[in-house]
Amino acid sequence: MSTIVIKCGGSVLNELSSSFFDSIKEMKKKGYSVVLVHGGGPDINDMLEKLNIMPEFVNGLRKTTKETLQIAEMVLTGKTNRKLVEQLNDVGLKAIGLNGSDSNLIQAEYLDKARLGYVGKVQSINKDLIQLMVESGHIPVITPIAINNQNVKLNVNADYAAAAVAIGLEAEQCLFVTDVDGILVNNQVKKELNKREVSELIENGTIYGGMIPKVESALSAIDMGLKSVMIVNGKKGFFENDQWLGTQICRKEGILQ
Repeated sequence: MSTIVIKCGGSVLNELSSSFFDSIKEMKKKGYSVVLVHGGGPDINDMLEKLNIMPEFVNGLRKTTKETLQIAEMVLTGKTNRKLVEQLNDVGLKAIGLNGSDSNLIQAEYLDKARLGYVGKVQSINKDLIQLMVESGHIPVITPIAINNQNVKLNVNADYAAAAVAIGLEAEQCLFVTDVDGILVNNQVKKELNKREVSELIENGTIYGGMIPKVESALSAIDMGLKSVMIVNGKKGFFENDQWLGTQICRKEGILQ
């Protein structure tokens, strides 16, 4: 049974279409196991703003104090995770929400405590727990809050958490869900690009604006050990007639050949 890991960013969660969930249903019918990892940055920022706490970022990673971590966990587990689980259940898919700190699901250590605070770098995942959920017919929906050896919770970037889960499960594919069809070159969605080609497209301005951080996250996931990452559109279907719709970013040329 092949496993597909799907990473949903917080910014796209409110825009997921019925076609997106139909694609997950289609994958399940074809025998794929599905695991979701989600972010929730916009919801966290909204809550911090209400509490008059200014978000801080260092090289794109959220600087996390103990107070910020508590708020992030409250929002991610109490709102974002609940919503995604309910959306899946509403369309007849059996989903179960899991916090990454539950039963050492995501084990991590401080990435750089002095600069980033309670931010984690994933060390391992509890593969057995995820497989237990999958084998019972459920779709695990994972919040990227990890735990370390001293039972301290840590905030983990959702892109990195998804990559770690995909690597740990030896997933066939890791999908990064965005609000675009893929990477456009000359107004056409490229079905496949390698790391070198993507870097060149960033340098020459073909990839620009909000697509840059999405693509850079995909490249970082590949650097962690994934062979490839798909960028797909959460506003549409992404799996039809056994075909992936989007752009596949590969580690090197010819990896799919």
